[in-house]
Amino acid sequence: MPSTQEVFAALKAVRVDAVDKDVVAAGFVKDLVISGGAVSFELKVSLPKPPAPAEVEAWRAASEQAVKALPGVTSAHVKAQGASAKAPGARDVMPQVRHVVAVASGKGGVGKSTTAANVALALARKGLRVGLLDADIYGPSMPTMLGVNEKPVAVDDKRIRPVQAHGMSIMSIGFLVDPDTPMVWRGPMVHGALSQFLEQVDWGELDYVIVDMPPGTGDAQLTLTQRAPLSGAVIVSTPQQVSLIDARKGLKMFEQVRVPVLGLIENMSYLVADGVDGELDLFGRGSVARAAAELKVPFLGEVPLQPAVSASGDAGTPIVSADPECAAARAYMAVAEAIHAALDGAEEAKRGLGSMAWQA
Repeated sequence: MPSTQEVFAALKAVRVDAVDKDVVAAGFVKDLVISGGAVSFELKVSLPKPPAPAEVEAWRAASEQAVKALPGVTSAHVKAQGASAKAPGARDVMPQVRHVVAVASGKGGVGKSTTAANVALALARKGLRVGLLDADIYGPSMPTMLGVNEKPVAVDDKRIRPVQAHGMSIMSIGFLVDPDTPMVWRGPMVHGALSQFLEQVDWGELDYVIVDMPPGTGDAQLTLTQRAPLSGAVIVSTPQQVSLIDARKGLKMFEQVRVPVLGLIENMSYLVADGVDGELDLFGRGSVARAAAELKVPFLGEVPLQPAVSASGDAGTPIVSADPECAAARAYMAVAEAIHAALDGAEEAKRGLGSMAWQA
């Protein structure tokens, strides 16, 4: 069992730059309880300038990890002001949106944006009111994938209206800058842009907003998990271990910020193509399903590697719209069905609505 002194010593590694102190010296650590190997306490943050929720969450997560690393600690639970996934102010963001769902990945190049676009379209084809937020500031994909190049229109001095296309409300930094302009922005500028997309876009009444998250687990992800009223997250991975390693990190990030993980998706699970007999296993099909079982989270399905998926995205009409009967489109529709069932299935069953019907 660790001592109080050992816990405080470990927490001295967690710095608060605003006051040039650690969380102990800053007086944040309160209500410390040590019971066997279980450690719990609260970070009561008090600063002249109120910190952003993302900063509070970073201190909370770092404190928890520092204590977990101590010998004899079996569990650590840290509460913090503003550390909830739906932090103070988050409930005032997108107030007319029923569900905000993050589509994330641990690394780039696994098909996250393609998945986000097709899942959003699949939900819209079911008759739901859907928005799509391209939150990848450094690499926005939605203008190309959806074939949209118009700019959003100002509603008033403080708000803009998202672009309407494919039966959805869409917002991307790519609508506001030249396609060849690199986004050479530091973290605070990215934070500001994402906050504006959440707070100053007139999303209106929607059933879902699908958020195409930036890859990784950095500042931008913390901003989104703390400012957006997320109902849950889905994580996209290819079957290779190098992808799964980072997918696990992404899952742990959502767990740390108290955002429910709705499940894992195995993208590029197998090859379906003209001239190929049946389904060809290229990358180790089934590894994501096994990881989901190990991590005790739902497995939302396999999406095949199909040449038409890339071609349709490059042409500005994602596969769910371009060829809804093909294998990949049916897989995306099944994923959308699973997400909707996880969030609204029980409610619809009570109302006797059952499974939603596809619209042609």
